[in-house]
Amino acid sequence: MKATETTLNTFLEQNKTQFVIPVYQRNYDWKEAQCKQLFYDIIKVGSEDELSTHFIGSIVFIHEGVYTSSEVKALVIIDGQQRLTTISLLYLALYKYAVESDRTAKATELNETFIINKFVSKDDSKLKLKPTENNAKALRYLLADNNPKEYGEYSKVIENYLYFKNRINEENFDTILLGLRRLLFVEISLERGKDDPQRIFESLNSTGLELSQADLIRNYILMGLEPKRQIQVFNTYWEVIESNAKNEVDDKSRVSAFIRDYLTIKNKKIPNRGKVYEEFKSKYNDRDAEFYNAVLGELKELSYIYNKLINPKNEQDPKIRQQLLYIKKLEINTSYPFLLSVYQDYGSGTITMEELVEVLRTIQSFTWRRFILNIPTNALNKIFMTLNNDVDTNNYVDSIKASLLKKTGYQRWPNDIEIKNALSEKDVYNIQSKNKLYLLELLENYNNKEYVSIDNPNITIEHIFPQKPVKDWSNDLDQDEMKLMGEKYLNTIANLTLSGNNGALSNKSFQAKKSMNVDGGEQGYIYSSLWLNRYLKEIDQWTPLELRKRFDLLLERFYAIWSYPDDIDIDIDSDSAEYTIYNSPNPIHKKLEYYIFRDEKVIEKEVAKMYYHIMTELFNENPSSFFNSELHELIPIKNDRDALRYAYELNENYFIEANIDNNSKFRKLKMVLSHFDLEDELIIKYG
Repeated sequence: MKATETTLNTFLEQNKTQFVIPVYQRNYDWKEAQCKQLFYDIIKVGSEDELSTHFIGSIVFIHEGVYTSSEVKALVIIDGQQRLTTISLLYLALYKYAVESDRTAKATELNETFIINKFVSKDDSKLKLKPTENNAKALRYLLADNNPKEYGEYSKVIENYLYFKNRINEENFDTILLGLRRLLFVEISLERGKDDPQRIFESLNSTGLELSQADLIRNYILMGLEPKRQIQVFNTYWEVIESNAKNEVDDKSRVSAFIRDYLTIKNKKIPNRGKVYEEFKSKYNDRDAEFYNAVLGELKELSYIYNKLINPKNEQDPKIRQQLLYIKKLEINTSYPFLLSVYQDYGSGTITMEELVEVLRTIQSFTWRRFILNIPTNALNKIFMTLNNDVDTNNYVDSIKASLLKKTGYQRWPNDIEIKNALSEKDVYNIQSKNKLYLLELLENYNNKEYVSIDNPNITIEHIFPQKPVKDWSNDLDQDEMKLMGEKYLNTIANLTLSGNNGALSNKSFQAKKSMNVDGGEQGYIYSSLWLNRYLKEIDQWTPLELRKRFDLLLERFYAIWSYPDDIDIDIDSDSAEYTIYNSPNPIHKKLEYYIFRDEKVIEKEVAKMYYHIMTELFNENPSSFFNSELHELIPIKNDRDALRYAYELNENYFIEANIDNNSKFRKLKMVLSHFDLEDELIIKYG
């Protein structure tokens, strides 16, 4: 490896040289804000005295890479493509301006120095910069003197070129050229066979846009291959994976999340979100023919399923599509590793469409019932991660239900009695909008012949007993009933409905809401075709008695939609239950049988010893986090033993307070595990 500080122009002026962006590089992604900052820096340094310079970082390339021809030396860019591409676009904009302003000599100089290799005949080697194909297409379009605004698709190459072109003028043209001559960078050349491009690449993520886990994995897969093999693997596998693992609504890549789910399936362990690349690299250290054919082949096939999970509209079957839409609306992403396996079984014919739909409904029932009871979601990752182990292919759906029914404590599937008690008083009006709409949409549409979309802006959520009732309500309800309706039942499901006339109904009396027909608008409940308003048509007053009757109707419908499989016989051994720190019963006066931390099982009875073990391990791994974060106030750590009543030694220099009860130990453990993204790494079994 050779590193040299030089001017950018010296680097770009090299004759018969092409700067090649290999296929494993991420797309050109610089936004206007970054172009604006670069443009400002160039203008600034170009306006200063003649000794001024501006440093723009480093560009790393493989010296005399294998991308060579008889005419051109190719430098394969390992790091720095964002800056190199952006500056090339700026030079192109300067060239176009010179042409348009009749600066013929300057235009020729710019074109033949920074844009093309003048004395090269081969078209593929003519351009100084050779981006990846989608960016090359946009660059060729610009060079062909086309109107950039008529380019048929969105491209950062086009957008950033236009940004520069619109800002170059007579006053700043020469200043920009001078500023470009004063840009310095570190040129780092690697020699193939001697330097390790992948290792160097991993350490060079200090400038530009931060690389995602998917970027690092893509580079790891492709960087070591010969050029033709790179393109073949990219086109056959990785391009398909990237295309499939994209949320088509927000146009954002989900490749990192997809590979995290894939590794969860393979390792039966959920990787830390920031360590997906490390886990992938560790598992697939040997990138042999088996890896490129079997592993990438499996990833490719699973990506087609993953595409339907994150883009339900792409599922052709309407019944499956509807359930996937619900799961996406609830953001039950933790179920994806399990669903990838289930979908594979559906594709192979192991289960029918009806069975797949029932599995999707089961997942919703399990998670939605837990939501109604406000049960923490922390346990869901590991529940779904291991659920596939309990699948009996001869009794597919019931075996899944049985496995979930066996969960105890805070991992449990809430039964009908629990739902009734919780839902009767739960404030569902102030829950997240997506959850509120999901609840009402499914209640409304159960067994409906015509589907009612709650996303319709004309349909809004209506309080039957209003938030600010008019005086007429006191004629129908006594003082105690008014208080009960306003304080206990106001935001419960029994007092909510859907209406296309929310503004009109407002806070009027029940009779006025029921029969309203202003200007023939038929705003009242009696004119509504919605199921949620059917009972309201039949009654003449809205009191706590009618509210409770309506609740019973809604509850019966709830049970039918989010059913609890109490017809399945299972044996539940409550003594065998394992808990996370977040769903554990109260630990006061309890003894442990064992705990599992980071997959290490420790036979231990004392909660205190578990607490000290975990605190000691995490403190010594990253002591600064305990002093420079919110952990500092929660867990006072002293370097003087005598400053604490009962000190426990974390290491020879630092101590924590030992005289705290088990509840306090659990509270502190929760905070620490959450801080280090280790929520799923502690399992507890009580004795």
